[in-house]
Amino acid sequence: MTNAPLSELDPEIAAVLKDELARQRDTLEMIASENFAPRAILEAQGSVLTNKYAEGYPGKRYYGGCEEVDVAVQIAIDRAKALFGAEHANVQPHSGATANAAVMHALARPGDKLMGLSLAHGGHLTHGMKINFSGRLYDIVAY
Repeated sequence: MTNAPLSELDPEIAAVLKDELARQRDTLEMIASENFAPRAILEAQGSVLTNKYAEGYPGKRYYGGCEEVDVAVQIAIDRAKALFGAEHANVQPHSGATANAAVMHALARPGDKLMGLSLAHGGHLTHGMKINFSGRLYDIVAY
């Protein structure tokens, strides 16, 4: 793995990103989801936290090495609770679990036998864990 900048590793893609940045700076998009993200947001989204998969809740993750992610998530939870005057807040976005659910519901019937990776071997909770819909609806065979 190299730490070279994108402009050295892939100048074509770097140029596309530069051109897109220029387009965004010169255009007023009227679609809320295409709002111009502030630099601080882009820095956070492009940070080392991007490298960490952290499914579950702070202190109750399914994978190790989530201590720093837990700190960041707890900060976000506390800020959301304060902002909305709420007792509880969940700041987790939708994920691949939604895609897995859509595929399973579209292609399988409850009770059908499905095969998926076990959690211990790189699988996901939606690959048949009993705490998930897939483990309750389908007959899962792990490999």
